[in-house]
Amino acid sequence: MITQSAKKAYRQNLKRRAVNLKRKEALKKILKNYKKLVSAGKLDEAKKELPSVYKILDKSAKVNLLKKNTASRLKSRLTKLLVTSH
Repeated sequence: MITQSAKKAYRQNLKRRAVNLKRKEALKKILKNYKKLVSAGKLDEAKKELPSVYKILDKSAKVNLLKKNTASRLKSRLTKLLVTSH
């Protein structure tokens, strides 16, 4: 027999999973778009995109989608990617 609290926990788990997957997909999409801009040599557009990349990484770290240091490392590497591709 499953308790009421277990049923509720399961429902919460499903909702949170859906939200997390949506956030993770958005994160992957924006990172992929940024890397594509840099590799295509569109550095001005990539530079304009960088604040939104930072924002989504910081938000992801805040809601524990990513660890704080992982977000920091990604920010550092993405900035370095832009700077070194001049």
